[in-house]
Amino acid sequence: MAKNNLQYISIGKIAGTHGLKGDVVLKHALGKKTTFKDLKAIFLKDKSGSFLPWFPEASKIKSDNETYLKLEGINTIEEAKNLAQKEVWLTEADFKKYASGSAPISLLGYTLVEGDKELGAVEEIIEQPHQVLCRLHIEQKEVFIPLHEETLIKVDAKNKKIFVELPEGLLDVYLT
Repeated sequence: MAKNNLQYISIGKIAGTHGLKGDVVLKHALGKKTTFKDLKAIFLKDKSGSFLPWFPEASKIKSDNETYLKLEGINTIEEAKNLAQKEVWLTEADFKKYASGSAPISLLGYTLVEGDKELGAVEEIIEQPHQVLCRLHIEQKEVFIPLHEETLIKVDAKNKKIFVELPEGLLDVYLT
């Protein structure tokens, strides 16, 4: 995800359009209501995988996890529809500014630890109704670790570590 030494973090997607003047609804996982005050740009990927900036002109809170955005150059519902379902990214610095510290997405980059063994860094957070899945790589293999009341021991925000107790055999499913 690096480009020009910038890291980009996916925060959600354009869920649809709002009104007739090109506003879009951004459904995000930042863990709090936000108008994205002072945000200079959001980023959408083009077909080649490059991050293209889009510049917010105005915004308004719709709900805890949705914000109406008016983007520069998008002035009709037809133009806005072209952005629907596209994933939205922020720079790492903007992500830290707008994400709630208690939102599951804020665990990106934390190291998962079981017992005295570091398993790896969280690369993606997938929120589900009764748990959060952390995607990481262990021994060059993609692994999904569930976080819920039975597996999560504690989160050490100061040292960016998540301590877990995994069900017996869970890692064997991925690593053997």
